[in-house]
Amino acid sequence: MAEPAMTAEPDPAALAALKHVALAGGLTETKVSCAALGDRLGASTQTASRRLQSLDSAGLIGREVVGDGQWVTLTDAGEAALRAEYADYRRLFEADVELVLSGTVTGGMGEGRHYITLPGYAAQFESRLGYEPFPGTLNVALDAESVRRRGEIAGVDAVPIDAWEDDERTYGAATCYGVVVVADGERYGEAHAIVPDRTHHDDDQLELIAPDRLRDALGLADGDAIEVRVEAASRADEGDDPAGVEVA
Repeated sequence: MAEPAMTAEPDPAALAALKHVALAGGLTETKVSCAALGDRLGASTQTASRRLQSLDSAGLIGREVVGDGQWVTLTDAGEAALRAEYADYRRLFEADVELVLSGTVTGGMGEGRHYITLPGYAAQFESRLGYEPFPGTLNVALDAESVRRRGEIAGVDAVPIDAWEDDERTYGAATCYGVVVVADGERYGEAHAIVPDRTHHDDDQLELIAPDRLRDALGLADGDAIEVRVEAASRADEGDDPAGVEVA
């Protein structure tokens, strides 16, 4: 659980433009004209141009302007944004949808232990998740398919962990998703994937917290294969702010 840069969620207008760009060329590079995009969006050429500029500034697309249009490519962040939308629609129209992420156990840098035990986080974990986490995280290196599907996690019900501050600094917010961890036929059900709003981890890394040390509970070692089955999480005391936590 660490901090730096944060990417804002795209607004509905940006998502609509992103969807039409993707439909025009799939997830590969495609040539887009602002006039054609404007027609698809029911908007002016100038509005379409501004939408592309906005998507570029947000890091959702990469583009190269040429004489008769521009070559546009969806970035990993752009694909993740569309996968999150896809997950929302699957929940509307399909029953018993489950997101399963696969990977291997990997060693961390020890930061999880530090952040998990900070009082502003610890109070919220106990109040909102219903347990005091083991002081540390289980780090999972996701496989290629799970990295592509990770964006769908944004469509799953979650528990927010608020930002807070002490006398020295402000600590960022995070989101917890209820998960079942499966390894070698053994299941552990009271765990959460914790996703900081700001992190230096790549999308192929996922951090898990639980009341117990997951390595001991499931007999895990570095390199072991595991599945993380993401499910709707419920709050222990929804609406209650944890005592002693100052929300930034």
